[in-house]
Amino acid sequence: MLTVSLHGIRLNAPHGLYPQEHVLGNEFEVDVDVWVPDELQPWPFVDYTIIFSIVTEVFHREGQLLETFVLNIHTELKVLFPIAEKIKVVVRKMNPPLQGSVKYSQVSYEK
Repeated sequence: MLTVSLHGIRLNAPHGLYPQEHVLGNEFEVDVDVWVPDELQPWPFVDYTIIFSIVTEVFHREGQLLETFVLNIHTELKVLFPIAEKIKVVVRKMNPPLQGSVKYSQVSYEK
């Protein structure tokens, strides 16, 4: 199986459950992996610029939950790359607003 990956997509966006997050914003990091069958020759073309565009477009929409962003990105990628056997999307909120030091919170989905 062939994998096309785009990792470490960094975004700043005013998303989160708490009011201060909508004012101050948060830093997010996104990883995407797209698996396609390798028995097809030539290999199917998975354009990582399209992956980047989908991720940034989804983060321009209003939202609060990381789960929503993960699912929306995954759904749109599956529509654009129907040949994909599996797609994995990981969204991290860097330095989440907690009472202690936490590097990131993370939600991932693959199917």
